[in-house]
Amino acid sequence: MRVLITGGAGFIGSHLAEAHLENGDEVYIIDDLSTGSLKNITSFQKDERYKSRLFVFTDTIFNNDVMLELTGTCEVVYHLAAAVGVRYILENPLESIRINIQGTEKVLELCSKFKKKVLIASSSEVYGKHLHAPLVESDNIIYGPSSKFRWSYAASKLMDEFSALAYYRTSGLWVAITRLFNTVGPRQTGAYGMVLPRFVDQALHNQPLTVYGEGKQTRTFTYVKDVVQALMGLMQADAAGGEVFNIGGIEEISILDLAQRVVQATGSSSTIRLIPYEEAFEKDFEDMQRRVPSIEKIKSLIGFEPKTDLDAIIENVIEYAKET
Repeated sequence: MRVLITGGAGFIGSHLAEAHLENGDEVYIIDDLSTGSLKNITSFQKDERYKSRLFVFTDTIFNNDVMLELTGTCEVVYHLAAAVGVRYILENPLESIRINIQGTEKVLELCSKFKKKVLIASSSEVYGKHLHAPLVESDNIIYGPSSKFRWSYAASKLMDEFSALAYYRTSGLWVAITRLFNTVGPRQTGAYGMVLPRFVDQALHNQPLTVYGEGKQTRTFTYVKDVVQALMGLMQADAAGGEVFNIGGIEEISILDLAQRVVQATGSSSTIRLIPYEEAFEKDFEDMQRRVPSIEKIKSLIGFEPKTDLDAIIENVIEYAKET
């Protein structure tokens, strides 16, 4: 099978590319390296087993000629290219909106033209300010005001979903949508606001772990290899077309408790420092206090359950950080 992965040099994309190569597939990657990195694919790019089946294009998904050729060549498309990370989005609001909305529209248009299956990576951010748990795919959406650019990312990903479902309903395009909940693991960077790699880096350097707000906000975390198996499983499931699926973990933890777990796991002498949101992000930020998914829908369709618990995830991230 020939597979196209937009954003394939990113954190999740690189693991997805590697899994498809291990599966014997031809993999085509396009990435403009705005948040991805060629370092993420170096290990398997040099692997003799994969050299003849891996094709990397350092380019933007807005390059119509390149995307036209790649979409026509491949049988399935995973669309992961997007603006990612709270900090990046707050610092680049206009570009983030453009990449997410117009980029997804371009991918959907080409997949519809060639009748290619496409999976759209959305985000748990689309749920907004809910406090209940677990979050179900059919829940209503609650956002803050447009003056808080924190919500521009959530709104742009929701528009991606609307566009994808519109293509499914009007032109019969097979498209599945996944809402990812805090995917973590090796190759993830803390540079764009990702909390676990940032904590691990601070702990390994015996620096204070910076927790925003009071640290009472809770999340679940999902190991990247578990997420990859879910994405591949959905792509193979015909019944996933036209549907939205949560992909997330089941162990809810506060960010303060997560920091303490990281300190303990690293044997660090780090302290924990609480930083007010306005000091950490300056403006336009509003946090979600709770984000826990229901995974019953994806479990019932493809049997997905996360296999890697939080302690193992933390250990894996620590080992990767020590090696790099």
